[in-house]
Amino acid sequence: MGITRVGIGIGMMAGFLALQVPVAAAAGDSGLDIRPRQTAHGFTVTVSTTACGAGVTYGKGESETAGAFHLFAGESKGVLTGEFTVPESASPGTDTVTVKCPPRIRITDSYQLPTRRPDGAVEAGFGDTGQQATQLALGAALVAAAAAGALVRRRRRPNANGG
Repeated sequence: MGITRVGIGIGMMAGFLALQVPVAAAAGDSGLDIRPRQTAHGFTVTVSTTACGAGVTYGKGESETAGAFHLFAGESKGVLTGEFTVPESASPGTDTVTVKCPPRIRITDSYQLPTRRPDGAVEAGFGDTGQQATQLALGAALVAAAAAGALVRRRRRPNANGG
């Protein structure tokens, strides 16, 4: 019985990992590295690529929201890097970045512009505050049931002194 459970667990984990492979392959197929992938107005976006080749030292880039920018050779050989600033007037949604480098290489990718700039504290916790009373009641009931079960089990144990 124990071997069956271990086998099922291993099979489920292997299936889960196999499902992640296409997602990981699709995430890096454009050849552009845009950082950060989600940004806000006024922030600097860095674009880098190795798709132009080791001998290329210059490329041209264009963002739909920020306009044209240039890419130059980075710290590593074959890496072109450029930056642009997201304008305050940019509309929320997706911004597409296109990079062109000689001889005829064209690469396109996109990143997200959120609807508003984040400010203030992060809302974290147990979810919607409207369900907090229900969650607290359920948690209290589970703790009470566990305590009652422990009490019943303790009462049923035979006394170690024989009495």
